[in-house]
Amino acid sequence: MMGCASNRKKDLSASIALFSALIGFAMAAAAAPRNPFRLHAGRGIITKSASLTAVPPPKVPGVVIDHSPAASGRYIGSPSIVILPDGNYLASHDFFGPKSGSTTCATTAVFLSTNRGKSWHKRATLKCAFWSNLFVHQGAVYLMGTTKEYGHIVIRWSQNDGKTWTKPDTTRTGLLTTEGHWHTAPVPIVEHDGRLWRAFENADGGTKWGKRFQAGMLSVPDNADLLVASNWTFSNFLHRNPEWLNGEFGGWLEGNAVVTPSGHIVDFLRVAVPHLPEKAAIVQISTDGRKASFDPATGFIDFRGGSTKFTIRRDPKEGGYWTLANIVVKPSGRPVITSHPASIRNTLALVYSPDFRKWEVRAILLHHPEVKYHAFQYVDWQFDGDDIIVASRTAYDDGLGGAHSYHDANFLTFYRIKNFRTLKMKSASYDSPK
Repeated sequence: MMGCASNRKKDLSASIALFSALIGFAMAAAAAPRNPFRLHAGRGIITKSASLTAVPPPKVPGVVIDHSPAASGRYIGSPSIVILPDGNYLASHDFFGPKSGSTTCATTAVFLSTNRGKSWHKRATLKCAFWSNLFVHQGAVYLMGTTKEYGHIVIRWSQNDGKTWTKPDTTRTGLLTTEGHWHTAPVPIVEHDGRLWRAFENADGGTKWGKRFQAGMLSVPDNADLLVASNWTFSNFLHRNPEWLNGEFGGWLEGNAVVTPSGHIVDFLRVAVPHLPEKAAIVQISTDGRKASFDPATGFIDFRGGSTKFTIRRDPKEGGYWTLANIVVKPSGRPVITSHPASIRNTLALVYSPDFRKWEVRAILLHHPEVKYHAFQYVDWQFDGDDIIVASRTAYDDGLGGAHSYHDANFLTFYRIKNFRTLKMKSASYDSPK
């Protein structure tokens, strides 16, 4: 045990290699000493975070919004971020793990920043809220997800920047389903053709992760009361076919509602595969939102980072598509990891597509060479003019033993990607695995 602890300590103390010095982090403690980060492509500057907890100065990059030590048994999940109508930022995350209560009545914490992410304070704690995303509609902020792991679908709203929220107790106050099991993540709400669209998965297709998920879409008129269940339209939900992808299709999940260049809504999903190359799936949604359909001959595409959760948004200025994805990289002088890509979350990349089918990595944003206890994952993000603001479920050293694992994160962190449209990949040593 002493030897394992020593090795882990060495891993956890490894200095981060950060590429694309594009991320300008607004820091709450500008005078704190800097980590020995390696800076690559781009123009921004990475600085240390100011922790909100009584731990030694953290080495985690970015601004720490929240911290939950591994020993608490409450791990940080489901990051979401939104820009409020007054320009302030609101971020949220839930807790999972053995002491979190996520299988009975999950907890979500909400945080507010009034200085563009330089510092954050807790705004609210919500019970029975899990896998949820924040979004703004008609001047109010909403939170939509489930009540617990595979719970009912619920939606809440707040008129005071997330300080108080409605309670989804009935089908007229935000309880959108009363039966079944549901799965999702903080994925986008998209407004298109007079409706709001959001992807979900029905999890009644068995009991095994991945295999149980059925892909579909929810939608509602944009002028309707979003808290009234009868206003929502549910598509059919599509089962996986285990024979797809030559029998290696492990399931689809955490879909994104995306408007195609031709003006149609699709469900763009993460795909579970056992090895590289990674894939994504594109499910077609009818104009009225009632029918989901999939053609495996054309619906699967190559997509770096497709094995882990991602958020896709369309550029309001130039019309292309952007995402932040956990790509598998080829470290110089090291073996390439080609199996189980869903477990490799130590690299975060900026990825672009002009047509949502062909994607290119524009820049490496964050990277740590150790993969078992470090991750920048499940990121949610928003356009903020020429910048992108990011909330990350981050596993990193904290002076208290670090994260329980790469998956069981101990931080919610904030980043700003400055002038993201101008960034280009420059680090050949971290190119795509061959």
